[in-house]
Amino acid sequence: MLLPGAVDAAGRPAVLGVLGGGQLGRMFVHAAQQAGYATAVLEPDVGSPAGLASNHHLQAPYADPAALQDLAARCVAVTTEFENVPAQALATLAQHLPVAPSAEAVSVCQHRAREKEFFQQAGVPCAPFVVIETEADLARVPATMFPALLKTATLGYDGKGQLTVACAADLPAAWAALRHTACVLEQRLPLQHELSVIVARGRDGQSVHLPVQQNLHRDGILAATQVPAPDLAPALVDEALACAHRLADALGYVGVLCVEFFSLTDGRLVANEMAPRPHNSGHYSIDACDLSQFDLQVRTLAGLPLVAPRLHSPAVMLNLLGDLWFPQGPDQPARTPDWAAVLALPGAQLHLYGKADARPGRKMGHLTITAADAAGARHTALQACALLGLPAF
Repeated sequence: MLLPGAVDAAGRPAVLGVLGGGQLGRMFVHAAQQAGYATAVLEPDVGSPAGLASNHHLQAPYADPAALQDLAARCVAVTTEFENVPAQALATLAQHLPVAPSAEAVSVCQHRAREKEFFQQAGVPCAPFVVIETEADLARVPATMFPALLKTATLGYDGKGQLTVACAADLPAAWAALRHTACVLEQRLPLQHELSVIVARGRDGQSVHLPVQQNLHRDGILAATQVPAPDLAPALVDEALACAHRLADALGYVGVLCVEFFSLTDGRLVANEMAPRPHNSGHYSIDACDLSQFDLQVRTLAGLPLVAPRLHSPAVMLNLLGDLWFPQGPDQPARTPDWAAVLALPGAQLHLYGKADARPGRKMGHLTITAADAAGARHTALQACALLGLPAF
C-alpha cells in the first residue's frame, strides 16, 4: 500500500505513472495530484492534455526502451489511459514495478475476437459472432448471421473500423474495404438501450462499482449518459452489475474496467465490449459521486482501500465534440461555443481537455449537469443542448 503523502528517500512525493497523454490521462493526473502524489506521463505528443498537466512528461513512443526504463525508475506504479498502448510495454514495466491493469488483461480487451471468446468462457452472453481472417472464412459464415456488423479485430474505436453488412453477398466487399485485416463479424441484434458498468478491483480481489449508466451514442461516439439509468429494469441492472464483476474476477483484473452492454427488445442483456481503463460514460462521477472513476483508478494503483462510490446527485453528461466549434460547417472558421450561457445554467460543470485545435469528431470536453432529481438534471441538460445546438436525447 502506498499511502497519500508518501515520499522517496530525497523527500519528494511518490510518483504514479500513466501511459498515454489524452484526456483520460489528464483526469487521472488531476486525481493523483489531489491525493498527494506526483505523476509522470509517457506520451509522444508534446502538447498532450495529460502531459501538460503532469509533474513529469516523458516525450517518447510508448514502446521506447529508454523511455520505459526512465518511467520505471521514476515511478512506484504505472497504469494506462487507453487500451491500444502496446501490451508488451506494460509487460516490460511489470518486470520492475506494479502495473495495473496487467498486460494480459489489456491484450484481451485489445482484440475483439479474444474479447468475445473471453465473454463466452466467463459465461457472459454476447452477440453471435464469426472470426474472419481468410477468404475461406467468408464462405463459412451462415446466412443466419445477417444483417451484421464487420469490425476490425484491433484498433477500432468510436465507430471506426466497422461496417454494416446487410447480407452474405456484401461481405467480401466489406472485408476488402477493411483491407482484408482480421475482423469479427457480429450479428446485428434488435437493441433497446445501451448501458455501461464501471468496476474498480484491487489486488486483493475486492471490487466496487459506480451506478449503472444509460448511454446514447451517435455515429458510434458517446453523446450522452444519464445516471441513474432512467429506462432500465432493476433486474437488468442487477444482471449487468453481476456480469461486470464476473468479468473483472475472471481476468484477475486490477484497476478500473468499463463493460459496455446492450439491452435487447426481448429483454435480454448482451455484452458489447470492455475498456481496460476509465471510460467516457463515467466522467459524470467527477461531479456527481463522492469518489470518481479516476479516484478509484488512483486507489487501485496505489493499493488503497476501495469504498463503494455514492451518487450524491442525479446527473446527465454531454460529450462535447469539436463539431461545436464549427456551427456553420467544417469549412468555416472555428468559433468558441457560448460557454457563458451554458455556465449560467444551474448545476452545469464544464470540463475542457486542453486540446489546442478543435476538429469535427474530436473529443474536446464534457458537460455534466447535476440536480436534486433526475427530471431536473434532464430538463437542464436539454436546455444546454439547445444552447449548444446539440440534438435532444
